[in-house]
Amino acid sequence: MRRPAAAKPVKKVKAKAKVKAIAKAAEPAMDVAVGRRIRDLRRIRQFSLETVASRTDLSIGFLSQIERGLSSPSLRVLATLADVLGVGIAALFGASQGGEGASDQVVTRGFQRPELKLWRTGVSKQLLSPASAENRLNLFLVHLEPGGSTGDELYTHDGEEAGLVLEGEMMLTVDSETWSLKTGDSFRFASRRPHRFSNPAQDAKAVVLWVNCVTGAG
Repeated sequence: MRRPAAAKPVKKVKAKAKVKAIAKAAEPAMDVAVGRRIRDLRRIRQFSLETVASRTDLSIGFLSQIERGLSSPSLRVLATLADVLGVGIAALFGASQGGEGASDQVVTRGFQRPELKLWRTGVSKQLLSPASAENRLNLFLVHLEPGGSTGDELYTHDGEEAGLVLEGEMMLTVDSETWSLKTGDSFRFASRRPHRFSNPAQDAKAVVLWVNCVTGAG
């Protein structure tokens, strides 16, 4: 009589394992989509891999892996590539370059939000503003998983940015100074100043409303 009850936990474990397998399978799909977008923008600009490599200090082999979805680039690498391609990082979310009506769109519905998930680093960005490679001002909802980070290396890119911590805690470094920002704290700085950010918590994620304004791209 007790044997069926003992079998139930086994079924639950299998179900959970299946869900995890599906999640892992979806992660490389994000890399493929981002890589394809970078490749398309590069070809629109008529840049060779050699040209992009020379302007970013990234190897041709690494760039080729990114474009084929074989490597998951960090936010620092994506920001660098966006600069060279003359767009804001929002253009890497899959918006069509010069798409009909895209730059004139006013409203973005909740179910329409494109997401850029940097799953290896625990950072994901949802684009809240209309998706277009032509837009200079973009609004994001940034999720930082526990321990999520842009990496140890400071990075720079075109534009200006500001944000408001909606949930959790974020460590922000700009130049040589570091701040601990908690819920309700906000910030602003020129993106050409070397910076990085992370979530120091090991058991809670952070959510930040983030604004990027591209000034010199294109």
